Amino acid sequence: MVVLRLAAALCFVVLPLSGQARYFITALGGVSTLSADAASELGLPIAIALYSPENGAAANIGAGFHGNDWLSLQANYIWNRNHLTLTQVNDRTFVEQQRNARQHAGVVDVLLYFRNRRSWARPYLSAGAGLVSIADTPGSVRGGIEPPPRVSEVRALLRVAVGIDLIHSSGWGLRYSFSESISGNPYSAILRPRGPRNLANFQNLFGFVRYF
Repeated sequence: MVVLRLAAALCFVVLPLSGQARYFITALGGVSTLSADAASELGLPIAIALYSPENGAAANIGAGFHGNDWLSLQANYIWNRNHLTLTQVNDRTFVEQQRNARQHAGVVDVLLYFRNRRSWARPYLSAGAGLVSIADTPGSVRGGIEPPPRVSEVRALLRVAVGIDLIHSSGWGLRYSFSESISGNPYSAILRPRGPRNLANFQNLFGFVRYF
């Protein structure tokens, strides 16, 4: 409900500017990097917990419109997959588990361009909000204690990005984007002791954009 209200508010900001609106679509692919987290308790017994992510694949499909030469609104579907290693140590026992994590997100962004639509190179900043579904598939386990529970949750998401559109006169072009999204961290929540950090997702994406 909060995301829908935010999207409606953004529409009221941009729609009055849309006398010369042009629609666009974009499809990007690249690399996703998740933030790690760890926690420890140094009493007796000693307890240490952490998860360590690896880089994975990411994709972003979007559609939107240019309200004017400077402001645009874009709706996105974002997917990424990353391999994680979860480790917990409790006194003289431990567990280590491999997991394949997946994220599916829907985000609405506002884009602020620094050059008008007649320019062939259009750098931009963007910010948006949405929802992300985070789930994983457990893999191999070693150690002598029970691994943490599986993750399957929906969280609120905030995203900021910088990028550039390189546009040909035909309306086809290339887009590069570097984004950071922040959400609640279900992996920190299942660590014992609990990790303190939110989950950050950094994405380097490259693909095409089409202006109509």
